[in-house]
Amino acid sequence: MYCRRLAGLLVLDPNGDQVGRVHDVIVTLRLGHEPPRVLGLAVEVQRRPIFVPISRVTGVESGAVVLSSARLSWRRFAQRPNETRVLAELLDRRVTLLQPSADSTGRGGGGAGTGAGSGAASPAGREVTVVDAAIEPTRTGDWVLDQVAVRVGRGRRGEVRTVGWDEVTGFSLPEEGQGAANLLAAFEKLRPADLASLLHDLSRKRRAEVAAALDDERLADVLEELPEDEQVELLGGLAAERAADVLEAMGPDDAADLLGELPAEEAERLLRLMEPEEAAPVRRLLVYADDTAGGMMTSEPVVLAPNATVAEALARVREPELSPALAAQVYVVRPPYETPTGRYLGLAHFQRLLREPPSTLVGGVIDVDITPLRPDTPLPEVTRHLASYNLVAAPVLDDAGRLVGVVTVDDVLDHLLPSDWRESQPTPDGEEEMPPGAMSAPPAGDPDPGGRGEVGTAPAAT
Repeated sequence: MYCRRLAGLLVLDPNGDQVGRVHDVIVTLRLGHEPPRVLGLAVEVQRRPIFVPISRVTGVESGAVVLSSARLSWRRFAQRPNETRVLAELLDRRVTLLQPSADSTGRGGGGAGTGAGSGAASPAGREVTVVDAAIEPTRTGDWVLDQVAVRVGRGRRGEVRTVGWDEVTGFSLPEEGQGAANLLAAFEKLRPADLASLLHDLSRKRRAEVAAALDDERLADVLEELPEDEQVELLGGLAAERAADVLEAMGPDDAADLLGELPAEEAERLLRLMEPEEAAPVRRLLVYADDTAGGMMTSEPVVLAPNATVAEALARVREPELSPALAAQVYVVRPPYETPTGRYLGLAHFQRLLREPPSTLVGGVIDVDITPLRPDTPLPEVTRHLASYNLVAAPVLDDAGRLVGVVTVDDVLDHLLPSDWRESQPTPDGEEEMPPGAMSAPPAGDPDPGGRGEVGTAPAAT
């Protein structure tokens, strides 16, 4: 099985219920020319990676990895020093393809001391790039990584060859400037939140390489899903001009949140590198305290004139880049129509728009009974406001009655949840919470303290 084909595949229990998706293949490198032994799979379950022993895998059927047992450990997977992630760490590496010597037998370069695990250089070797790796079971029931697909020459047009593990060397040597094109190709269909979860589990060096390989729009989407400390780390690793471009591609509220984590001098330098029309809304948001409506709001809601039709409103909310919360309502104002707008008139709910003839003017179907928020409204009051009126978003007006932004429920949740909510699911007693349907964790002293064995039953996907 080629590891790139496993990336992102569904993982099913014996009953056909979804457990998660394949995140990576975990192997341990061995000395000499011995191929790495496959330990198992890192599987993403509800944005948490867990370890699934390779002995639980019965095969790949209909585009899904099928397990022989639903009993798994639900501890968060933590990579050990002797473990290597195939997709995250081996793809895109520059290694040496050995040339067979005149007195060698079998596959070239396979003698002890010259294999991939030894890191020994070969004067007759040729530098190649790893694009994939294949794993297969042995007669003893173990799995090994015994073949490597490499590209000879630089660029996409180089010849791709599949060679034995003992025909390449250099995997154990430090790698500088590894790149990430093949890693990203393996996960190109991941949603930003899932790609962010993948990045979170990589080393700092590898995260920087992936960030460098992503385009500005994709990197902006991923940054919005990462913890703040990792956002700062990745942004700080970019050239200043590119960091400014990425900030421009982010939503103004997310860009303001990120800049708020930087030293004032650094934030101002990046703002000056941004296009003035992109920096202006970010500067306005930075004025407000973080835990107020002004600090949480986005300045790019769907804004319409009162003489716009329902058909126009529905066309606007169908725009794919809009989040569900922002697409739930349109806001009707007097000109100008960019925030801060002219006088705010009211909002029209998406459901109301669906019930009206397309030619109806939105000015005639607006809701004027919902009291708007003020920029200095504190977080607890914003929360009560959304809950009281069953809203997923609420308008924010300044003293002049102009619409300056909209607070959405996802922004409120980001501020209500613990700062590390993306990394763990704590319970009141501090223990990690099991996914729905999983059995309770065993008591202290269980036979599997490292989290590599059976603990709970795999839950069905929700």
